[in-house]
Amino acid sequence: MKNNFFMMKCHTPRILLAAPKSGSGKTTVTAALLSALKNRGLSVQAFKAGPDFIDPMYQEQITGRPSVNLDTYLAGSEMAASLFAWHCGEQRTDLAVVEGVMGLFDGAGGVEETGSSYDLARTLGCPILLVIDARGMGRSLLALLSGFLAMDHAHLIRGVLLNRVPGSFAKILAQLVETNLHLPVVGCFPEEENLRLESRHLGLVLPGESGFKDSLFRAAALLEANADLGKILAIAQQAGVIEGTDSPFPETGGAPFRVAAARDEAFCFTYQDNLNLLRAMGAEIVPFSPLHDWMLPEDVQGLYLPGGYPELHAGELSENRRMREDVREKLEGGLPCIAECGGFLYLLEFMEDMEGNCFPMAGYLPGQAKYMGHLVRFGYLELREKTPRFLRAGEGIRGHEFHYYDATDCGRDCTAEKPVSHRRFDCVHETGNQFLGFPHLYWTSCPSFAAHFSDLCRIYGKRKET
Repeated sequence: MKNNFFMMKCHTPRILLAAPKSGSGKTTVTAALLSALKNRGLSVQAFKAGPDFIDPMYQEQITGRPSVNLDTYLAGSEMAASLFAWHCGEQRTDLAVVEGVMGLFDGAGGVEETGSSYDLARTLGCPILLVIDARGMGRSLLALLSGFLAMDHAHLIRGVLLNRVPGSFAKILAQLVETNLHLPVVGCFPEEENLRLESRHLGLVLPGESGFKDSLFRAAALLEANADLGKILAIAQQAGVIEGTDSPFPETGGAPFRVAAARDEAFCFTYQDNLNLLRAMGAEIVPFSPLHDWMLPEDVQGLYLPGGYPELHAGELSENRRMREDVREKLEGGLPCIAECGGFLYLLEFMEDMEGNCFPMAGYLPGQAKYMGHLVRFGYLELREKTPRFLRAGEGIRGHEFHYYDATDCGRDCTAEKPVSHRRFDCVHETGNQFLGFPHLYWTSCPSFAAHFSDLCRIYGKRKET
């Protein structure tokens, strides 16, 4: 792989929205802020701290450009900084807005700093705006904020936005905070029941399902009326200069190749930088829909089946028999493939929906997908192969799992290890050129994984030509 990169400095103003805990309203406030900034004609690049897939979909709907996941556990600090700088430099960026994950200091396993919003903010030299759910709070707000300021050794917390409080009381709280803690309060975001983003057992519903666009104008107007965007922009201007490479994606060289990548309502959980890494290695990404198309795209040398919500579309996926058969036949013929989570479930013999109805799937792998009613093996992990195929000897690749489904046969070709607890379990079905399992992998944590897949695609293409 070629790594002839030079360092570049990133001066893009930036701000990270964080909170004391999940459920504080970060996603709604971030959406309102992005919309308000877009209404002002600013070119905004959105980022999401952590491994979540759905928040970036909302952000992309607003900004009109792909939102990007940044995670210091999955990518490491140096790579996270390089990815941030590269994305801000790819097209004109007036401002970068980063939505935090969980509580500000909650990282890997909930107890490590690595992977936390704070670790990312420190890596990016990024000022923090704390979104506080202050409903039902009074003077106790000072104790909460004092604790967060005491742990902020890098002095990155530069302001507070009070969520779910009426404007009249927010002014009283703001005076209390600014007088006692000398911490600016940029305003509030009053309680509006119909502006909350809906959720399901698997997370937020997708943007197209929730009527999200209809709420954006109102949310932006509500923020404009109750918060000082000028103060928020001024905080963003306090960001430090960071260094990154001109491109964080190594190139392998070699002939171009085509990879069919599933993208529809059932398969939509894809890290943008996984695809960017493949493109740097010569791939043309060809989107297709297992729901709506009848066959795989013609003349492809690889297949990528990401996660998503296939269980919500099990009946439709099953009815599309021609696609199921084409996928199975191509894989039996040796087509290189990476399948993750929902994509892996699609390759099994059967899938149950949440009502217990059973539907035939592609049938390439043995077993059945079953709804468990609770999170299964949730959280970060690092994978290592028992026999090196996609990874070099001793290498690991990082990822995470977030699913309420399990399979009767999850594979045994890799060992996954959890951070903090160091619990280990077997997973993944491997052949010489296929990597199929539950984990969502962050390929930039181990670029040689993508490089090996690229080589397999080229070899397959040459074999098909002969």
